Amino acid sequence: MNTPALPRTALQMQSLISADGTLTLSLHEVAVSAPAADEVLLRVQATPINPSDIGLLFGAADLATLKVVGSADRPQASAQVPPAAMTAMAARVGQSLPVGNEGAGLVVAAGSSAAAQALLGRTVAAIGGAMYGQYRAVKAAQCLALPAGASAEQGASCFVNPLTALGMTETMRREGHSALVHTAAASNLGQMLNRICLKDGIGLVNVVRKPAQAELLRSQGALHVVDQSDPQFAERLTDAISATGATIGFDATGGGPLGGQILSSMEDALQRKAIEYSRYGSSTHKQVYLYGGLDLRPTEFRRNFGMAWGMGGWLLFPFLGRIGAEATQALKQRVADELHSTFVSHYSHRVSLAQALSAEAIAGYGRRATGEKYLITP
Repeated sequence: MNTPALPRTALQMQSLISADGTLTLSLHEVAVSAPAADEVLLRVQATPINPSDIGLLFGAADLATLKVVGSADRPQASAQVPPAAMTAMAARVGQSLPVGNEGAGLVVAAGSSAAAQALLGRTVAAIGGAMYGQYRAVKAAQCLALPAGASAEQGASCFVNPLTALGMTETMRREGHSALVHTAAASNLGQMLNRICLKDGIGLVNVVRKPAQAELLRSQGALHVVDQSDPQFAERLTDAISATGATIGFDATGGGPLGGQILSSMEDALQRKAIEYSRYGSSTHKQVYLYGGLDLRPTEFRRNFGMAWGMGGWLLFPFLGRIGAEATQALKQRVADELHSTFVSHYSHRVSLAQALSAEAIAGYGRRATGEKYLITP
């Protein structure tokens, strides 16, 4: 194919925290250069705003202090980081950081390697950061060629949510568990995980916050849905865990008592089937991984779940590093094969780079609310 002339510069969204605690989000002109031998250059056409992106976008800034100035095509948003939170932000002070974990677009230039050349002219999904921009050079190995006929929008969320959901079931298997619990389960990621578990015959306990979210999952075939607003939440959670045999959980809230409640219900479910008493509780290991931070409160739990338990953190990229390139590629290939079924993503809003910095848009995706997923179309 004939390679089109490339622009000299393109827009990229960057996030800066200054020493005085001011967070600034703005669009920068950055150079567009030819890709290296093992790289391809994408014209980015679609890139989602995930919770993990919001963490880099806003840091610890208080969005109640948000101000937006500038023109419609070059807005600049700012907010203040509370003084008490600046210690946690110290490592990024003074650095203007590009944002956006993943996205998809057309490969308009490719390096000399065979892997890069094979992607020239293809629509691909990519991961590698700095995706909130009009162009992005990434290594060919960080790309996933989309199936014929698939659009950039359909492939924009190929990595973070799908691989996180698959990573949960893979972690479950590798650590010797047979069923799992997931919180904030009506999210895009949660809906994917439900489809995976239904397809693979895995027991899944879906924990949601509202009756409407429970109905949404049940309408998609979810077998075990527990609503935190139910006055009998603890008992119903134990019932669902007992029915599935779940002994591992993935908690998106991070803060508050939910992780501890899951461990308690796991222990209660095991004790229902215990043959003899042990003052140390069940010998079956129970594990909860905190993989998100939707609840900003401290993590709280009462140790009423015996001695065989664990609570820790789980992140996608360290997990992929542990399982290696071959296993990671197998997960990526499954995403490509089931892009139009298991791994479909839905978006409530589509915005340009400039629109993503409007006060209205920031208020929307800053809520991180179920059913409000934003897609940037640079």
